[in-house]
Amino acid sequence: MASSVQAEFQQAQQDVRTLPTQPSNDVLLKLYALYKQATQGDATGERPGGFNFVGAAKYDAWKALNGQSSETAQQEYVALVQQLRGR
Repeated sequence: MASSVQAEFQQAQQDVRTLPTQPSNDVLLKLYALYKQATQGDATGERPGGFNFVGAAKYDAWKALNGQSSETAQQEYVALVQQLRGR
């Protein structure tokens, strides 16, 4: 089953580049966080500070997924991309 999830995840990474409309920033953050959790695991390092608002938002979104398995993150990423594509 894991290989099937990985194949769907890889396809979703390609599909996300050809979405019919640009997702909202909240959705983009969710996609980013799920991708990072799926490929790198829990967030590490220091939270960006100062005026790096984008970096801080990305870090916070990823950190919120700490403890989630890579496979679960892949499945959620695939489901979100399919939803955005209207499937």
